This record gives sequence, structure tokens and C-alpha cells, in this order.
Amino acid sequence: MSPYRHHLPQLTGHPFLSDSGLETTLIFHDGIDLPYFASFVLLDSDAGRARLDRYYAEHVQLALGAATGIVLETATWRANPDWGAKLGYDTMRLAAVNRLAVTELIRLRGQMETPATPIVVSGNLGPRGDGYRDDTRMSIGAAQAYHAPQIEAFAAADADMVSVFTMNYVEEAIGVGRAAHAASMPIAVSFTLEIDGQLPSGMTLREAINATDDATSGAPVYYMINCAHPSHFAHLFDGGDWQQRLRGVRANASKRSHAELDEATELDIGDIDELAQGYRALAGHLPKLAVVGGCCGTDCRHVAAIRDRLLPPAV
Repeated sequence: MSPYRHHLPQLTGHPFLSDSGLETTLIFHDGIDLPYFASFVLLDSDAGRARLDRYYAEHVQLALGAATGIVLETATWRANPDWGAKLGYDTMRLAAVNRLAVTELIRLRGQMETPATPIVVSGNLGPRGDGYRDDTRMSIGAAQAYHAPQIEAFAAADADMVSVFTMNYVEEAIGVGRAAHAASMPIAVSFTLEIDGQLPSGMTLREAINATDDATSGAPVYYMINCAHPSHFAHLFDGGDWQQRLRGVRANASKRSHAELDEATELDIGDIDELAQGYRALAGHLPKLAVVGGCCGTDCRHVAAIRDRLLPPAV
């Protein structure tokens, strides 16, 4: 049984950490080939699982150093039917790898969790299409049906929650929210933003949060921003009630646009201290900030700097 599914600990007290840019770390720092940006393929080998274990353990150590909790996202951002099919995964094999991803993090939790550092295991979903473009859209019903099997696999494996990242149009976010609600799984919905602070679809973040809440009866436990630099969205905060629903940030290291990042052949780790300062400024606008971590281009150094800006050291 999940110990946290019915009372997520990151919703009380000071912010929890999360992990960072898993795929960019593996590709650019480790030289690992990840076809279609799919890290879940590493779960199929002993060496791959060991590398993922080290990645997660390094981030847990950061949380232990601040006596705070951490939300660990499974390596399954690409583990949905379309991307799985490109890699030769049928329905049964895909369900198995999604369950295994949760099981591996639960095992790590058993080794590293302390009373001061609860470890929340989150089943991670990504978009059906490209995270940076909204050129392949689904209806709400189609999105619910498409993402439901992955959510059900996470639920069966005793994940504490699910999180969907890099949502770039609202219908898919609503569909995932409804699928999670149907599976009785708490869900965090994370939108990605362009350099102007809008979703790739052109909708504002405020509109996207309000529309998703309206269409799901407030099913998401909270919303997040990922895969954008704080400088892209720091201007959005107007003091409206919608900001109370925004409780997580996993920002990019780079200030580049999505189009520029798509074309990049080298990793841009940005200015680590400036990024951490950006999080400190965001905390002033987001009184319920609950989860902080990184996205593309970030690694443990970025998360450590963010931690040090937001949290006191452990005594």
C-alpha cells in the first residue's frame, strides 16, 4: 500500500525537493544514447537500473542535507503507447516497465527514507506528442483514454501519486486529470511555457489552470511549471487566486526558447546561482510553493543551489 496517497506530505510545511533533468544528464553528462529522449529503456538492464538508482540517490542526499522531503519522478516521461511503439514496446511490456519504474523507487525509499525526509514516489507521464509543440492535439475524451493505462499501471504498483509534465495545451491536461480522478490517484499537472510566459497553444497559464480546474472539478492536487526558465514567467504573477493552485516549479537551466533548445547540440547549464535566485524570487509570489526541482539542463548542482536559497541547512 502507498503510505502517502491519501495525505501527500509535500502539501504541508516547507518545500520538498524534486529531481532534475534526468534525460539531459544521461545524454550530455553520461554519453548515454536515449532514443526519442526515452529514459525508461534503462529499466530493462541491470546497468541501466543501477545508473538510475545513482541518479535518484544523489538527489535524495540533497534532501537529507536539508532535512526536507523529496518527490521522485519515475523515468517514464516517454513510456506511453505512441513513444513505446517506436521503441518496440507493446501494451503488456509497456505496463510492466511502468510498474517496474515505481517498484524501483519504492525499493530506494526503503533504503534511504528517514522521518525528516519522506520520499514521495510519483508516476511520471509526458505528452502524447512533442513536449514543445501542440501540433498533434487530442480531444479531452481521447486524452483520457490514451493516458489511463499508464496511470492504472502506476496505481497498481503503489505509486503515491502521478504527475504529468510538459503539457502544452489544455485538452490533454484535462484528459489526464480526469483519468487520474477515475483511478483515484492524486495528480499534479505541469504546464510548459514559451519565453513570453504562454503555453505553446497560446493560452495563458492562468487560463490553463482555471480551465483545467473547471473541467475536472478541481481534480489536480496542484499545478506546476516545467521546462521553462524563471525569466520566462516571472512577470505573470498578478496576485490572483489562481496562484494558490501553483505549487511546484521545475525550471530549465537555459534561458533559450524551446525552438533553440531543440536545435542545440551542446548542453546549456545556464547560470546556476541566477537560477537559484530566480526560485527565491518566485517563492515570494507563490505562498504555497511545495515542490522545487529542475528540468532540462539541470543536475544536482542546480537543485543544491535552489535548496540552499530556499531551505535552512539541517541541524
